[in-house]
Amino acid sequence: MLTLGSASALFGQDSTNSVVVDKIVAKVDQFIILKSEAELNYLQYLSSGQDLRGDVKCRVFESLIINKLLLAKAEIDSVTVEDQMVEANLDQRMQVFISQFGSESRLEEYYGKTIEEFKEEFREQVRDQLIIQRMDDKITSHIDVTPKEVRRFFSKIPEDSLPYFSTEVEIGQIVHKVKQGSGSRKDVISKLREIKGKIEAGFDFGEMARLYSEDPGNKGKGGELGFWKKTDLDPDYVAAAMALKPGEVSDVVHSQFGFHLIQLIEVRGNEFNSRHILLRPTFSGKDVEHAAAYLDSIRKLIVVDSMPFEKAARDFSEDIVTSSNGGIFQDQQSGSTRIPMENVDTELFFILDSMEVGAVTKPLAYRTYDGTDALRLIYFKSKVPPHQANLGDDYQKIYFAALDQKRYLAKEEWFLKTKDEVFIQIDDEYAHCKILENEQ
Repeated sequence: MLTLGSASALFGQDSTNSVVVDKIVAKVDQFIILKSEAELNYLQYLSSGQDLRGDVKCRVFESLIINKLLLAKAEIDSVTVEDQMVEANLDQRMQVFISQFGSESRLEEYYGKTIEEFKEEFREQVRDQLIIQRMDDKITSHIDVTPKEVRRFFSKIPEDSLPYFSTEVEIGQIVHKVKQGSGSRKDVISKLREIKGKIEAGFDFGEMARLYSEDPGNKGKGGELGFWKKTDLDPDYVAAAMALKPGEVSDVVHSQFGFHLIQLIEVRGNEFNSRHILLRPTFSGKDVEHAAAYLDSIRKLIVVDSMPFEKAARDFSEDIVTSSNGGIFQDQQSGSTRIPMENVDTELFFILDSMEVGAVTKPLAYRTYDGTDALRLIYFKSKVPPHQANLGDDYQKIYFAALDQKRYLAKEEWFLKTKDEVFIQIDDEYAHCKILENEQ
């Protein structure tokens, strides 16, 4: 079960506040690895349930070295990531973090930092993580494993080293967003036109965004989104923005996220930068009743008419993350549809506690990752009791473990070929790992 997380866990922050007396234990060009960073990663690996054979501390340390080398090689090869990708990733992580606390204000109060201060603190770290991922993909994205390789991988694990899995569950959802009544929409449109009148009278668009916009990801930046490809944003938003001249402000624009005022800042090829003020209509009781009735009809198709839940999710769910997977959640760490109970979201944990396997709930209140009010059906697909790993029950997990090992070996091979292109210095404390030697 998930509890309120820490910022460092959410952003993968390297800890420099460990009780370990810190020092630099490796340099890769201008990138350094601190002892506290190495120790923290080692402890995280131990708690992850991954393969613990051999010298785990050296394997973890080598992974850190490889990551720093990926960053150094990215600089040599001029591999970068776009600012909008960094901002989108930051916004997504912040939305997850905010949802754990229930609101922006509670998060800011708890940590004594604003959302913008959080983003500023982690921006370069997130950029490095995305660059590492891009370099990693260049090396490993073509690699796959066959069923024969999976079986061979599993057969080499000593029986007394097989992991023991706790209770796991498969859960699905069908999401339907609440649609606002015409009265509420009229109020929002009227408010935005009033704001536009102020802007035309000389008020700054950015200041109006800071005051009124309901988009937490960028209101602190005066509503500025940064450069995005035209294909990456809502089509209605893009069409309205592209009809403007730089500096010009649109009339009210409706998109899947709500209602906007848009100001075009700059167009650069297939990319553009804009700022916006977003307002979302409020919901009446009737709006929620309509959404509930719609989901009730879908539930009837599943429970009474025997439509497979997965088909209903693909056909009707408005959650873009899970609908393509038949509504079934995937574990963020393993990619498996079977999720350890300790990793289940708190709200879902208590919902499942009162359900039978195979059951589908009635419509439940829900708020999507972008803050949209919605309802959802929850499906309790299966429950697997605690057990020792085996190919029959855990093929998917073993497949991913075998794939990770094959990709890791490919990165090791790349490392040995590339390490002489940059300066690498390792502290004597880790000299026994023989990371810079061709034979390990």
